[in-house]
Amino acid sequence: MDNLASIQPSPCPTVLLSKRLTVSDNGFIFDPVTGKSSTVNATGIAIIRQLQQHSNIVQAISALQRKFDNIAAVLERDVIEFTDLLRKHFI
Repeated sequence: MDNLASIQPSPCPTVLLSKRLTVSDNGFIFDPVTGKSSTVNATGIAIIRQLQQHSNIVQAISALQRKFDNIAAVLERDVIEFTDLLRKHFI
């Protein structure tokens, strides 16, 4: 995970946001603070759940890499793009 050094290890807004989201097993996401909702696929569910379980995005990406045995650079890019979408929709 060569590029992870550029990511701050402290909780980012998306990690804090993910902790307040309710996510169903079929991908329905609900934010009780804003009342907004959306749906995501299985990959989105996995990303949100890892963000909810870890205190920062670096740990979540590392856990996803171990779980899915994915290429670090691709996984990092996908997680960052997904978290940007979450922020735009829910914040």
